[in-house]
Amino acid sequence: MRVAFFVHPHRRDGYEVARRAVSWLSERGHEGIVPQDRAGTWSELRDDFSRALEDQVDLAVSLGGDGTMLRTVELSIEASVPVLGVNMGTLGYLTEVPTDGLEAALERFSTGEYEIEERMTLEVEVVRGSSDVDEGSNERSIGDEGFGRARAPLASHRNLVLNEAVVEKTFPGRTVRMDVSIDGTPFVTYAADGLIVATPTGSTAYNLSVRGPIVSPRMSAVIVTPVSPHMLFDRSLVLEPSEGIMIKLVDGRRAGLVLDGFPLLELSPGDCVSCHAGSKRARLVTFHRRDFHAILKAKFALSGE
Repeated sequence: MRVAFFVHPHRRDGYEVARRAVSWLSERGHEGIVPQDRAGTWSELRDDFSRALEDQVDLAVSLGGDGTMLRTVELSIEASVPVLGVNMGTLGYLTEVPTDGLEAALERFSTGEYEIEERMTLEVEVVRGSSDVDEGSNERSIGDEGFGRARAPLASHRNLVLNEAVVEKTFPGRTVRMDVSIDGTPFVTYAADGLIVATPTGSTAYNLSVRGPIVSPRMSAVIVTPVSPHMLFDRSLVLEPSEGIMIKLVDGRRAGLVLDGFPLLELSPGDCVSCHAGSKRARLVTFHRRDFHAILKAKFALSGE
């Protein structure tokens, strides 16, 4: 069994846990891989982990919180590698086991005593509105540095995410205007601080904080929720997965595209973001049926039996 560990780059205790797990695996004839055994940037860690997944890996282990779990899942989707979440943060929606339960979880995985919970993903594609890109310019993707004035040198850009895609303003005090179409038919022009397109898994993330609906992760649906809309229509939409969403930036103001909390690209007027159900599903390792409603009750300190 080959196990790759994705550790939050600023969690030194996470690297200690990973090293102990690698030793534990080695003693039992398995192999553990820590692609970046040091502090670094998210971009460096993503690149190192992606290279590790190019070889045959049976399991990816996320050491951190839900944010680290999202990064691990994102990188593991294309390779169809199952992901085990180890919680080193606060109560998480996605992480499965505590730190002191890692070795026991690896033992159970090695003997086949686990289940795979599949979650719907969102496929997000960016299509630039103009082709007048100067290849000699300093255009780039955003990454760790946050949003800047530069644009990425590409005609299109496609990603699979687990939680959500967000088109949001990059300048305080200004809304962005977005023409939204559903299945190729114009729906409405949003004037808002942003627009969230979420999966059921992502319904308890950013979508929840702006009073969007909570949707069971067992369902397949696309949730569209405006952020601080400056218009009468301010409700969320819950759509069937096959209903594709097209967001076109209009009216001369730039915006940022954030995927699962990661700032990806700066968008200019005319750029389009397409969202629809992903062709591949995320694969999460679980050792018992995940009680989504119990997690909600604990997260919000809800009473009741």
